[in-house]
Amino acid sequence: MFAMDTPATAKRLAPFGTTIFTTMTRLALEHKAINLAQGFPDFDGPEFVKAAAVEALAAGHNQYARSFGAPVLNEAIAAAWKGATGLSVDPAAEVTVTSGCTEALAATFLGLINPGDGVILFEPYYDSYRAGVAMAGGVPRFVTLRPPAEGDGEFVFDPDELKRAFAVGARAILVNTPHNPTGKVFSREDLTLIAELCIKHDAIAITDEVYEKLVFEAGRPHISLASLPGMAERTVTLSSLGKTFSLTGWKIGWAVAPPRLTAGVRSAHQFLTFATATPLQHAASVAITRGGDYVASLVKQYRGSRDFLGSALTRLGFRVFTPAGTYFIVADHSAFGFADDVEFCTHLTKTVGVAAIPPSVFYDKPADGRRLARFAFCKKRETLEEAVRRMERGPLGRG
Repeated sequence: MFAMDTPATAKRLAPFGTTIFTTMTRLALEHKAINLAQGFPDFDGPEFVKAAAVEALAAGHNQYARSFGAPVLNEAIAAAWKGATGLSVDPAAEVTVTSGCTEALAATFLGLINPGDGVILFEPYYDSYRAGVAMAGGVPRFVTLRPPAEGDGEFVFDPDELKRAFAVGARAILVNTPHNPTGKVFSREDLTLIAELCIKHDAIAITDEVYEKLVFEAGRPHISLASLPGMAERTVTLSSLGKTFSLTGWKIGWAVAPPRLTAGVRSAHQFLTFATATPLQHAASVAITRGGDYVASLVKQYRGSRDFLGSALTRLGFRVFTPAGTYFIVADHSAFGFADDVEFCTHLTKTVGVAAIPPSVFYDKPADGRRLARFAFCKKRETLEEAVRRMERGPLGRG
């Protein structure tokens, strides 16, 4: 018998509770803190895309779209995919439009992972990954990205640790590049090893590439795993509109995969959301087709924001790991004397008035992230400047 005051959450989801993004945003609102925690811009997307949405509404694109996507959007995604990777895909058979990348992830897990299947996750991981694996009954296997012992270089993984994760049995591996929260852009060498192991162990690759356009270093471009030899036929590539066009509330995502894998994604997608908002799909096609100049300008803005916030955090006493991609900075807060990241980020929000994410929730062993904090720099410059002023006033330390 249920106790009426006890949550009736299913066992597979009970361990995850409320997402850290909701928790920290609620705390930020309560204390009137500047929200550098949740990764959404505090400015709007481009006017020409919003105008395209209005035009689509007026033109009568207001009923259900085709379940796997309005033809105009599927075709735009397929064309962009070929331009980025050189790979041709059938927009009707190999592209599935979803309600954001989060739904694409859920549909991929539910449609392709069986109970008991091993799924390799790099940690720290975006929190929906582990929940999605749990919903599908999969078994997560973790490979840890670790900060360099010295300096501000990128997070790296141990190749032997990855090989062991495959060796004990893996149906799939999930690769997020550029990587949230660390900002790591996986190198060709990284991806080649992953590809070799996928082929050797006959594993599926699932790639979350929502930050694919937000890369800042010429020497570390974004590379789609599916473009490597032997990987197109075993990779589900996921992406979305929101991060690239500053329209996170539109929730337009997609999956690109060969027909045998697309069949699994669509088998779940049809029972999750069935179809995504029709007028927004039409506007998304305009963004993808005509958005090159906007994206270039946004990348330039974010590179400047990254450098501004990173320099300020370093000056304030953080050890900063400069991201090659995404719009997040991870920094080591150890200098300020707090026991862990939750204590530090709570203090920062309540006392200093700046919210950040404690990344320990993105690890199988939370202690691995206790020294870190994640800051989002997808904000107006004046927002970042005010956040820095508040941190300069402090107090950042316990004393």
